[in-house]
Amino acid sequence: MTPHPHHGVDELCPAGTRLYERALRDGHLHTAEARPAPCLVDHGLLQPDVTDPDRLEPVAPALALHRLLHTSAEAVAEQRRREARLAEMFEPLMRLDGRATVPEELPAITVLSGTERINRAITEAMAEAADEVLCVQPNSNYSSTRGERAQAVALERDRALLDRGLRIRTLYQHTQRHMPLVAARYEQLRGDAEARTLDEITDRLIIVDRVVAFLPGDKDGSLALEVRVPALVDYLATAFDRLWRLATPMYPQAVQQPTLDGITPRQRAIAALLVEGHTDAVIADRLGMNIRTARVHIAKLAATLGSDSRAQLGYLIARSAILDREA
Repeated sequence: MTPHPHHGVDELCPAGTRLYERALRDGHLHTAEARPAPCLVDHGLLQPDVTDPDRLEPVAPALALHRLLHTSAEAVAEQRRREARLAEMFEPLMRLDGRATVPEELPAITVLSGTERINRAITEAMAEAADEVLCVQPNSNYSSTRGERAQAVALERDRALLDRGLRIRTLYQHTQRHMPLVAARYEQLRGDAEARTLDEITDRLIIVDRVVAFLPGDKDGSLALEVRVPALVDYLATAFDRLWRLATPMYPQAVQQPTLDGITPRQRAIAALLVEGHTDAVIADRLGMNIRTARVHIAKLAATLGSDSRAQLGYLIARSAILDREA
């Protein structure tokens, strides 16, 4: 069976309808079974199972309908006709599901699948923000086409939020302080935007008004978790605040960490990981740099301390007490 071409949810294809009814009856579908009707995932009728990425769970028809109707405000005149069609289509599905009432609250944790849906959810949350957005942005392949597209979407979102008088605070790694794309981003922002950097930061994180948080759901970025559990969001926001206080200002006023006895701040960070016994590859990944750059810094550190071997370097780092000094 070949996949059905993309279409609007108000034109749900027969294959999609049959699969959704089956998912409601059985409680799940395997990912491969849903391929003939990609519209089910695109429009949020099916979502990945948190515990098994190869399974899709049906979203309650009432909840799916509620979300779709929420977006209709952008084009009121046309959407009113569309709402009538949606209500008519979902009525038998809600009878089948047995949960006919629209929930008063959004689910505590939602799995978002695909870049488009993830970006849409973040954009909607930021559009409703009333105070601030907190971000953690680890190093990534900004030179890739995907990275540039993501930056363009985020820039438009951030501009709209700052234009409304809200603020944005972002944490980066030190290696991103001089990246052209990051520098260009702040040249295009106007308003209450601040950025700071650390040697190591957490994985990607966005917190809106300390009410909703978005974090990765897998390693390749194709899944994200939308978290609305107050205790969890508060925990993440508190962790962000503590990292923020430890970080070095980058924008709007940049502060440079001093070099002590010929040892740069980056070399001190590498020294700390060396004495913990990490490999060059792990050090590079933890500090957001490629392995060749990490090895150049290790070589310079060894030359400064007069080391001829890796084992001797660890001993000299400990004896020099460079990790005990305040940067």
